[in-house]
Amino acid sequence: MKGKNNIAIGFLVMGLFMAYGFLLIYLRDFAPGKEEWINSYSTGKHFETRLAHVHGNLFAFLNILIGYLLLHFKNQLKNTTVISWLGLIGLLMPTGILLEVYLGASPVFVLIGAISMTVSVIWLGISFYKMKLENEK
Repeated sequence: MKGKNNIAIGFLVMGLFMAYGFLLIYLRDFAPGKEEWINSYSTGKHFETRLAHVHGNLFAFLNILIGYLLLHFKNQLKNTTVISWLGLIGLLMPTGILLEVYLGASPVFVLIGAISMTVSVIWLGISFYKMKLENEK
């Protein structure tokens, strides 16, 4: 079922990035050295982790939406498998940011994820634009 995995993984990833938000709240409000964390609001690890949190939830939501649309319009759309996979690969973008921050990984995962999600969304938009509705045939 194309789209089912996007929905399931989208909700799981959203839950993880929401939970990660609690860590960010802890670091801002309760952790030892919170002043240093607050002072680096727009730079360095602080900025990068907030970027990952926001994009993680956005890309998770996009996967839920993509999955729902692929399931609902599976008979009218073409290339649903590719669109589905590109959406899932897009989750590498926020995950890649965290890999950079915590493990010093290459930004290649961020680029692959960002490009994949962008292509997935544009491809789905073009597919809907080209889709023939039942009453248009």
